[in-house]
Amino acid sequence: MAKARGRGKPVRRRDKKGAGSGGRRKPCQHCRDKVEQVDYKDVASLRKFISEKGKIRSRRITGSCRRHQVQIARAVKRARELALLPYVNEGGRDDGPRRDRGDRGDRER
Repeated sequence: MAKARGRGKPVRRRDKKGAGSGGRRKPCQHCRDKVEQVDYKDVASLRKFISEKGKIRSRRITGSCRRHQVQIARAVKRARELALLPYVNEGGRDDGPRRDRGDRGDRER
């Protein structure tokens, strides 16, 4: 519980944020459609769960339940292994060669 301010009752974190969203979360897309198993061959639907960089999006972002998020992750990994999905999307920025680790290539000993 949060610290008490002055002599009144303690302020909770939810009270600080304002009204908040309230109510329940939206149901999982797969639960709503009554999908038993997420298919790794359905590349179009799997792309919705991957970021621009190629990372698998979290449950908080996608709104999936735990069961289906695990299935999504497994399906994405399988699709990557079979070259249906890329491991990394190469459409991002292009800064040239990376030099953040120091220029070790031309170091002489």
